[in-house]
Amino acid sequence: MDSRWVVYGAAAIAFVAAAGLLALSTGAIAPLFGDGYDPTAGDDSESDYEHTTVTVVDGETGAELGSVEAAIADTFGKRYLGLSDTEELPENRGMIFVHDEPGEYTYVMREMSFGIDIVFIDADGTITTIHEAPAPGPNEDGNDHEYVGEGQYVLEVNEGWMADRGVDVGDEVRFEL
Repeated sequence: MDSRWVVYGAAAIAFVAAAGLLALSTGAIAPLFGDGYDPTAGDDSESDYEHTTVTVVDGETGAELGSVEAAIADTFGKRYLGLSDTEELPENRGMIFVHDEPGEYTYVMREMSFGIDIVFIDADGTITTIHEAPAPGPNEDGNDHEYVGEGQYVLEVNEGWMADRGVDVGDEVRFEL
């Protein structure tokens, strides 16, 4: 076999991989995953998302601090789209992202028009990190707004929801999948 074909093949694979990473990082492939989440769609029969009640409780006393009805983002496509292109999120709604295993994850504000709280939760339900993430500015797409945390789950609710209820790192999140 001519060694040039090996080099050409390796170059082609590298090009395709680079193009794929660029498409992922810029959000160019988002339309391939559907229209995203519509929090006004109603029950599960009208939506691609299942829902669960997510309750936040004080880590020391067990007192309930608040709850939301959350869409479950448990596939790569649903996690990638998240709340992108969602016009608004009603006060009593959110989205819970479910990862296959605990780890360090980075969330961005891609195509967001409102601010959110991004809450990282470990496998046992304990909050490890809370970020208040403002909406991107008029000339920003949100890809540069990165929020890192460790956990197996991530809860997104309207910006200020956690602070308004006195939720802190160490408090607990309860839900059923």
